Order: sequence, then C-alpha cells, then structure tokens
Amino acid sequence: MCGIVGYIGTKNTQEVLIEGLKKLEYRGYDSAGIAIFTNQGLQVTKAKGRLANLELKLVDAPLVGSAGIGHTRWATHGKPSDVNSHPHTDNSLKFSVVHNGIVENYLDLKDELTSQGHVFVSETDTEVISHLIAREYDGDIVKAVQQAIKHMRGAFALGVLTEYEPDKLVAVRQASPLIIGIGEGENFIGSDIPAILQHTRNVYILNDGEMAVLTQDAVELMTIEGNFISREMIHVDWDAVTAEKGGFEHFMLKEIHEQPKAYRDTMRGRIDEAGKHVVLPELKLSCEQIKNIRNIQIIACGTAYHAGLVGRHAIEQLVRIPVENDVASEYRYRSPIVTPETLVIVVSQSGETADTLAALREAQRNGAHVLAITNVVGSSIARDADDVIVTLAGPEIAVASTKAYTSQLIAFYLFALYLAEVRGSQTPEVISQVIAAMQALPEQLESMLAKPEAIKAYAEQISKHEHLFFIGRGLDYAVVQEGSLKLKEISYIHSEAYAAGELKHGTLALIEDGIPVIALATQDAVLEKTVSNIKEVGARGADIMAITHEEHVTGLLKSVNQVFAIPKTLPLLTPALSVVPLQLLSYYASLARGNDVDKPRNLAKSVTVE
Repeated sequence: MCGIVGYIGTKNTQEVLIEGLKKLEYRGYDSAGIAIFTNQGLQVTKAKGRLANLELKLVDAPLVGSAGIGHTRWATHGKPSDVNSHPHTDNSLKFSVVHNGIVENYLDLKDELTSQGHVFVSETDTEVISHLIAREYDGDIVKAVQQAIKHMRGAFALGVLTEYEPDKLVAVRQASPLIIGIGEGENFIGSDIPAILQHTRNVYILNDGEMAVLTQDAVELMTIEGNFISREMIHVDWDAVTAEKGGFEHFMLKEIHEQPKAYRDTMRGRIDEAGKHVVLPELKLSCEQIKNIRNIQIIACGTAYHAGLVGRHAIEQLVRIPVENDVASEYRYRSPIVTPETLVIVVSQSGETADTLAALREAQRNGAHVLAITNVVGSSIARDADDVIVTLAGPEIAVASTKAYTSQLIAFYLFALYLAEVRGSQTPEVISQVIAAMQALPEQLESMLAKPEAIKAYAEQISKHEHLFFIGRGLDYAVVQEGSLKLKEISYIHSEAYAAGELKHGTLALIEDGIPVIALATQDAVLEKTVSNIKEVGARGADIMAITHEEHVTGLLKSVNQVFAIPKTLPLLTPALSVVPLQLLSYYASLARGNDVDKPRNLAKSVTVE
C-alpha cells in the first residue's frame, strides 16, 4: 500500500512529485522521498515521517530537473528511517528505484550481489533491485530492467530511472497496481489514480507482467519479455475523493474488496515454492524453544481479540498445545500464570494499542517469550516484542477493521502450520493440504465479493431494527463475535453473539416475533446441532438468515428465511471466508441508516490510552 508517483516532462518535477505524493497520503505511510535528474546528475532526498519533513529538507536544497520518481513508504522490510526510505540507489548512485510489493528472494539475491562486491546500506528488499539493474545494465535500461526481473520472485510495482538515459522513465507491474498517465509533452506513473488526477484523466492501467517506457512525448507498453502491446486508453471521470477510494463509495468497502490481495501478500514469501512448507525466517524462536512450549496465551483487544479466538482453534487443532485467550485490558490484573515454557502472542493492528502493549510488558516481566502479530513495522509493540509476524494488509483508513482482521487470521494459520511442522504434530500430507486450501482462499473470496446482492438486501431489512442476534458453534461462534462487533461499531444497532448451544440457558427469553437472527452454519462436525438451535429460534418467530456452504443451502432453506452461500474450504479456514458477508452486512446496514461508515461515532482507529 505504499505510494508511487513518477513524472517526465517540462514542469517543476519536484512540485509534481510532492503534490502527487500528497494525493496518496490517505494510503498511510511512515517515510517519503524523491529522486530527480538535475544538472548535477541523479539526486535523492528522503525523510522519515510525514511529507512535511521531506518538504522541509527540500526548502534549503530543492531538486530541479525534468524527470523524477517519488514514494511514500509503508514499512515491511526494515524499520521506518531515512536510510530505509525510497527511492533506493545502487553504489554508483546512477540508478534509482521506487518499489511497492515484496521481493521474496531478496536475501538470496543480496548474498549473491554482496559476493560480487555490492555494498548495501539499508534493511530493505527494494535496495536489491537497484543493484540488480546496475549489474545488468549494458547501455539499455529497458533490457537491464527486464533482465533484473528474471531474477526476482514476488510482487512489485517499479519506477526506474538511470542517469545514463535521462530521457526515459521505466515502469513495471507484477502483482502490485500501477497506472500510466498520458499528458501533452509530459507523462506520469502512479500507484493509484489520485496521484496524477490534477494533471491528466487519460490513463493506461498496466496488467501483471507488463511494463511501460515513458519519455516526454511518448509511452510504449510491452510485456516484461519485450513484446509490444496496443491498449485502449481509459478516460477517468471520477472526482478526487472518489479516486482516493478507488471508485468505491467508502474506504471500508474498498478495504473489504482488498482482502484477497491482503491474503496473497501476507502469505507471499512465507510458503515455499512447492507449497509444502511454511517459511518464517523472521522468527527468532529456535526449534528447541518451539518444542519446549507447554502453553500459549493470546492477548488482544476488540477485533484483534476475535482474530485470536480463531488463532486458538488453529493452534490447538494443528499443534495440540493448550491455548488461552485474554482481553488485554484484563490480563495484567488477574495474576496470569506464566512460565519459561509459555509463549505469549499479542495481536494489534496498529502496534500501538495501549492495553496490549502493557500486557506485552507484563508477560515479559514474568519471563514469557512474546510474539507480536501486527500490521505496522516499527510500532511500539513490534519493537518491544521478542518476535514479530508482520501482516501485510497495508494501511486501513476506515475505523472499523476488515482486512487487518482477516490478515491476522492468515498470520495465525501460517504460524500454527509452522509450529505443527517443527513439533511434528501433523503429517506432511495434512500440512500440504492446509497450505493448498489457504492458497485458494483469495480466488474464493473474489468470487463471493462479486455477488453481494443478497447480503445488501438483508442488511437493508435489518437496518430497521434496534436489536438482533448472531449465533454459531465452534469456529462459527468465534466469527459471529466479530460480526456482532462490526455491526455495533458502524450501524449502532444493538447486537449480541451467542454460542448457539447456550440459547436454551436464558437467551431464548429474548427471542420474539420478527427479531433478526444471523446464524453461521459452516462447521460440518456440529451442523446438525446448529440446525437444531436454528429451529429453536425459528419456532419463536425469529427472522433468520443463515450463512453456510453451498451444499447445505437446500437443507437449511427448510428452517430459515434466507441463506447466503460461501465457497467450500477446510472447516479450519472457513473464518477467512465466512466473516466477509458479516462485514458487508454491517457496511450496508450502516449505509441504510445514513451513518458515517468510515468514521463511526465515539471510536478511534488506534486506541493509545488505557
């Protein structure tokens, strides 16, 4: 979710780049930088923090030239710092690169290049790209980029300049978005349309495996193999605000639709090429430490806590280690039992959640090894934890978390599989089966997101109510707790989530004629019992919507008013799909009630107070 902008033309390049980066600030970032061809050659200025810090540097030393690239970085490899900021250069300072995405094999490439005399100054994967291009350069920057790409695995959108050919700007897309803006006597690149909208509304959208060569007067499109492409230009008629949201009405809806990409990004580089092993090179936990773990405590707040409930199921099922879940604000005050064989996992989207940070420190004081799952490199929790798994959801703008939550699920699945393999608690066949099913999740989710009509219609129906209930068993109960929270957060409808088997222990007294009940019924092992619970509320007049697998739709329609079908996957992985209809339900219900979807009342994105 970093921001890229590039320009070649006759305007003030520095001004174009800075204004373009400002239009991408909504995406979130922790540092920024630009590289421009000047009379003194290729020059780079970059700064940690907000764009204002970069602008201050440029006041005293402006960069004047006719071509340049700029970047706002969301850290994934290496903490936020001036050195780790983009653009990155090679040792000769003749080549400069901005990059969104991940180079999965950057450590192997770095070792290879180091052995050939290259010297690296940053902790990033991106710096490898500039060195690769420099190594491959033989008088043609386009061929050098194409040769460099052959050595790279992963996802990347690139903007590339070389001092040797100052009349060219090269752009590449491989699984990370990039667009080309067409002007008169000037051309642009951008990771998103808002970056260039004030200059042109005519764009080409690059597809995966494509690149573009820009000069002031022309743009050539080609495959990364060098085959030229002819493509119709698109005229963008969005306003600036709509453009920031990618054409979606709200950031929340945009972020719901970004979840397939977030799944792929969080898995990318953490599953081997054969699809048989999880690889987590970032972990410091040794195999011996992993084998000595006797219990695990998962600590978090709100949505992250609900991710931890799914994480508990995944670890207990795959690893057979007892797991406890704790609300972070309660953890310190219950004298938790921690031993050197206890692993504590703290989960926080922002990495700054005050209660979770305090719980982390309490666990460490008691001698536990602490693993953090967070979306922000360099955050307080990431810095203080003994180990970190960074989710790669990219920044969330909407207050209500969607893609950060589901990326946390993916992180838990990966970690559970890793533990299972190290401890030998599952066979290689089972691990391969789970990995294969995980890799299918993004495409399954895309198919589901393409058909929201039934959820939207039911959301408009429930928006007229002030109370409703969610029910589910096992993993479904974990998921409906998140669904209930999401609905409360943005629609302001009072909702409660119950373990379906607990209905008869008091909750049935609240069921009356016409009250909505959303039932999750995706766990085959308890499906018959869930159906019995559904019939209990149906007999008392509830209006029931069930979410289940396609194969159970016909049977459930005998007991409910409506059914929404989700694709079939392993029961353990179902939360990564079944929560999405609940996110959409909350979104459309909030919309129907006229609420501010992205900024619900009384709530903040990052809770930094206890």
